[in-house]
Amino acid sequence: MSYSLQLYTLRDALAEDLPGTIRRVADIGFGQVEPYNFVAMARELGAALKENGLTAPSGHAPLLTQDQDEIFAAAKELGITTVIEPYVPAGQWQNAEDIRATAQKLNAAARKGAGYGIRVGYHNHQWELESMIEGRTALEYFADLLDPGLVLEVDTYWVAVGGQDPVDILTRLGDRVKLIHIKDGPLTTDTKAQQPAGQGRLPVTEVIAAATSLEVGVVEFDDYSGDIFEGITESLSFLTASGEGIKA
Repeated sequence: MSYSLQLYTLRDALAEDLPGTIRRVADIGFGQVEPYNFVAMARELGAALKENGLTAPSGHAPLLTQDQDEIFAAAKELGITTVIEPYVPAGQWQNAEDIRATAQKLNAAARKGAGYGIRVGYHNHQWELESMIEGRTALEYFADLLDPGLVLEVDTYWVAVGGQDPVDILTRLGDRVKLIHIKDGPLTTDTKAQQPAGQGRLPVTEVIAAATSLEVGVVEFDDYSGDIFEGITESLSFLTASGEGIKA
């Protein structure tokens, strides 16, 4: 397992100076990143990653609302091997029919992605855990509808905000989970209150241990009241100190 950084964390810095921001990420010690909206920045981002020796094993892109062929082509250019749908609105997780429709669309996207040699995944927020379908969380109901090759990137913080125990959820989802988002804080929807890993209420090390088929742990802040570069540095320091032998 290795650690990566979701570049949405640094969206303001990237908008001002993409090459310089990527260089800082490498200097902090990250060897991998998870781009977002990468179709729009593929060329510049690809050059910056190459220059700094970084790779992007996964990336976020709106597969269900934008041109999938364009997304997969850009992913291939960047060396991204797993493209993750990052967001399906809360209203579409309230009944079984809507969830089945989303699963069918994502399964179709995964079949198209396979033609590019790219795997497809899904990333949750809190509402997939707040909604219950037939006695289970909507996320678990959804997972059972996905084709075998489709993976989950569980945002462990939003699981907790959604009222569920991330250790229990990861245990139940099992080897479907190949990636997780790692963040910490007071477990509220106040994103400005998020904190570096190990400084909030999430039992980060126990959560990571529960993801037994984990390939990549992705550090992310949705927002942060402090210096964001200091925040990601503190998160990475905590994670590497907690997991001996795990590379960034």
